[in-house]
Amino acid sequence: MDPQPSAPGREVEILLVEDNPGDARLVKELFSDAHIVNTLHVATDHREALDFVYQRGEFTDAPRPDIVLLDWYLPRATGDGVLRTMKADAALKQIPIIVLTGSDIGEELIQTSEFEANAYLTKPVTPDDFISLVRSFELFWLSVIRSPPPEL
Repeated sequence: MDPQPSAPGREVEILLVEDNPGDARLVKELFSDAHIVNTLHVATDHREALDFVYQRGEFTDAPRPDIVLLDWYLPRATGDGVLRTMKADAALKQIPIIVLTGSDIGEELIQTSEFEANAYLTKPVTPDDFISLVRSFELFWLSVIRSPPPEL
């Protein structure tokens, strides 16, 4: 069985699916400032995200992510395509997916029966709120939650 993402010395592989370079840079800096031992991989749209998790094209050597942070509003598509594809695949469905939204649409998403993300987070507007969000993310998703091992 693979060690848990929060195990001492275990680097967490995080896939951030985010089309805004400023938001991606901010998340990377905040994870670094919070001393979260991780490798943050960034995909800028739904195609890159799926290529990453399926190790296609330029991502043939990509690691399996321990967690996916998925911006809901991506160019040319919403995060729904990534979410549905991953949750329909037995090899990927155990990877936690946290939807990031710039609005309060998350409540509407969770109320739909087809929403299969593990959680949603509303992107904060201020840097201090973003810092608090990253610390909360680390505490809950990387320290408390234990993911089941990948299916064989």
